[in-house]
Amino acid sequence: MKKIFILASLFGLGVMLSSCELDKFPETGYNEGNVETPEGEESTENENAITKKEDLAGLRTAMYDYLRDGFQDANYKHLTANACRADDAYGAGDSGKPTEIEANTFTSDNEFPSTFWTGFMSGVSSANAVICNLDAVLANDPGLTQAEYNQWMAEALCVRAYMWLLMTQYFGDIPMLTAIPPAINADNVEEVYPLYFPQRVDAETLKVQLEKDLAFACEYAPDPMSVERDFASKGFAQYLVARMYSLKQYRDWNKVKAACEAIEGMGYDLADNYADLWAFDLDAQTAEHNNTESIFEAGKDNTANGNWFFMMFWRNHFKPEDSFSWIKWCTPTRNLAEAYDAEGDTERKNISIRWDKCDWEQYYPKDNYAFMGKIPTNITVIYHARLADVLLLHAEALANLGDAKGAMALVNRVRDRAKIAALPENVTPDEAKLYVLNERRLELAYEGHRYFDLMRFGDDYSMLKEVHDGGNIKGSAYYDEWFATRVPLNDQRVLMPIPTAVLDENPNIEQNPGY
Repeated sequence: MKKIFILASLFGLGVMLSSCELDKFPETGYNEGNVETPEGEESTENENAITKKEDLAGLRTAMYDYLRDGFQDANYKHLTANACRADDAYGAGDSGKPTEIEANTFTSDNEFPSTFWTGFMSGVSSANAVICNLDAVLANDPGLTQAEYNQWMAEALCVRAYMWLLMTQYFGDIPMLTAIPPAINADNVEEVYPLYFPQRVDAETLKVQLEKDLAFACEYAPDPMSVERDFASKGFAQYLVARMYSLKQYRDWNKVKAACEAIEGMGYDLADNYADLWAFDLDAQTAEHNNTESIFEAGKDNTANGNWFFMMFWRNHFKPEDSFSWIKWCTPTRNLAEAYDAEGDTERKNISIRWDKCDWEQYYPKDNYAFMGKIPTNITVIYHARLADVLLLHAEALANLGDAKGAMALVNRVRDRAKIAALPENVTPDEAKLYVLNERRLELAYEGHRYFDLMRFGDDYSMLKEVHDGGNIKGSAYYDEWFATRVPLNDQRVLMPIPTAVLDENPNIEQNPGY
């Protein structure tokens, strides 16, 4: 009877997977066709099993293409949520969904958590498609060398770890899929069931897997200067180590420090000018990419087949009227503009906040409206990691280790590129922590960091709550009269809810507390 129930459930899931959810468990050769056949039984190997290098290379390409294409939906919401759940952006748009995120009134039916869950799980699946087929290809195709095996494995482990780290920051405990669900039959249904209906694992279980995966990646990923920046490298692997150990549940500032130092010794350098990172050439129809500061990026180089990411925030300067007829998301706040002005920081303000004419006036006059300016074309890259982020994460580690002078030296290195005055280095560690937090805000605005930075600051969520709730409190440093009225943030609302559709489809997933 149990098998009948499970088969019925899986049949229902199969119908669902055959449509819009197929990306979560994509079809690959990891099915009955390449699972070992017991001795004496007829092989069920099918013609689609992945055993050739060229097919595996296609899966590797698809993994990176996902970051350029399929991940756009989750990524633009990621940049928006990190800004408007804090103090850098008004949710904006005309759907009401970003404003719910800003106001802390969203539920499990809001499209943000749903898009995040699907987007991160799909990214994991794209990486697993490589990881789970490498052994079979190595065993069957002599064209795949051991060195290539190690490198491709390391790259895929980086992508999977990145998706897991983003997902756990939004949802807490998450499913940890390390295999692709095999084809289902009556004999294996109980074994396969947990792969189709995975439970969430606790932080310690995820930590063990991340440490194992990233140790391999740090050893075998390609050297940063040997590949273009849209390939995962040793630099990105070490960046993920630093990001992991900065989180409250894994915190080890010495390991953050060591990982950042490793990256800083790999040949990266800050771009000469902040604006260079988002530069484009109208005549040549090109945009900046693969520069000395970039550690890992995603983007395209052909305007005829560019991304659609730009349309959510501002305009595509290669085709200025394209998709510019409706209200954009993630509108810069006056509070952020004032933070730049307080530092005399025109270099970074003039890139992060762009002013333009439009047909709406939701937050500013339509003849001088503010836009998030870091996606100015349809081929502008998205920086998943860059050196300035690493330098400031290193500074954060040093401040938490008591080395305030060392922390401030790194902060001032970043400020020097921004052409603003150095800050005093003779400060206390607690003062240094606040300087670092503010510098990260100014340097990394709209790159998906602000809410996460506040979330991990200190030993509790008091700073995050101060910023979030202060947006509505006159006299607060974070007050902005244009913010939506916000429901005060409590510990349970720091994380997002599990999407309703996930709860409906998977009986092994429980909702986060507070929703």
